[in-house]
Amino acid sequence: MKRRFASAALLSTSLAVSFAITATADAADRSGTARPMFTTLPSSSPGHQAPLRPTTPLTQWNGSFTDLTGHLITYTMVGTNPATNNAPTTIPVVVVPIKMVYGSKNGNMTFDPNAHTVSNGNTVTANTIASPLFKTGVDFTAGSVDLGNTQYVDAYQRGNFWSSVQTNTNYHVLLGSPTITAEQTINVSRAQGKVITNPFGSTKVGTMGINAFDAQLQTIMTNLSATITPGVLPLFVTYNIFLTQNGGCCIGGYHSANGSQPSGQTYAYATYVDERGSFSQDVSAFSHEIGEWMDDPFVDNSVNCTDNNIMENGDPLENNANYGDYAYTLNGFTYNLQDLVFIGYFGAPRSTSVNSWLDLHNVKTTVCPGQ
Repeated sequence: MKRRFASAALLSTSLAVSFAITATADAADRSGTARPMFTTLPSSSPGHQAPLRPTTPLTQWNGSFTDLTGHLITYTMVGTNPATNNAPTTIPVVVVPIKMVYGSKNGNMTFDPNAHTVSNGNTVTANTIASPLFKTGVDFTAGSVDLGNTQYVDAYQRGNFWSSVQTNTNYHVLLGSPTITAEQTINVSRAQGKVITNPFGSTKVGTMGINAFDAQLQTIMTNLSATITPGVLPLFVTYNIFLTQNGGCCIGGYHSANGSQPSGQTYAYATYVDERGSFSQDVSAFSHEIGEWMDDPFVDNSVNCTDNNIMENGDPLENNANYGDYAYTLNGFTYNLQDLVFIGYFGAPRSTSVNSWLDLHNVKTTVCPGQ
């Protein structure tokens, strides 16, 4: 999302927040405050430490454009430059399933992505990996233009830079077949979160303050440092969990980095809510966060927009009908994938992207406010 904590100090609908808050306030979910949210944590967040040992960095490239206000915008994205490269790039992925446990004083429930099965018999973890985010089988199109039978975020990125990809047709940025780690367990204290009824449905969901949750992820990444390295995308998976911040629910995911480009460790988290029509239904939140990680991996691609201060391509669409999601069926299961805006939305030449559209599903008709 566009939001930053700390110095950027923006969350969801530009709500000013402070990162230095208590776990109790962080976890509270007062009645009437529920709204669909995603966020980012900048690399300078408390507890974020750059990798110490030399290693292969994330595959990345740098670009620039002059926006509609006349300012030069520079950015870093995952993969290689589509204007100069005509070969696929595959990014290794480490999937970390997280079991969330709530005791007798805050809900007495466990939310386990490796144990809960969805309608097709897959576990939440397995169904995430079986989705169009990792598997081919869906032929993605933009109007009459065929973007390829490929992964969803790759299809988006091909459309994002179609002026180059239509010539460099073998350009792809793909997620590798994931390595799945042993499941990690987070025991959520009463001060950190509780079990509530889904504000966007009727099933039970767990909550946890984002600060306390991210501190747990930092420990997990340290413990898995032999597997999680800067050249890899660690993707953390929960089931039916919403994070909270400053008394407000509900955050479906976020992405961040430990350290800055080019050698920092990027990572992403999202929840899989197994209730049709809910915010963060199935892999919707994952499509949002992976898309934003692709185009703003280090959470530092600044833009001159009043709705987004960084190049977070999912934020402008999350409040659309069905939370910006579109249904795609693969192997008999219907997945919901969130629409993403193209670079032209942030003031780049619209001709950069397929059909000169501003987003993959041609919903946006105007560039971002401020341009």
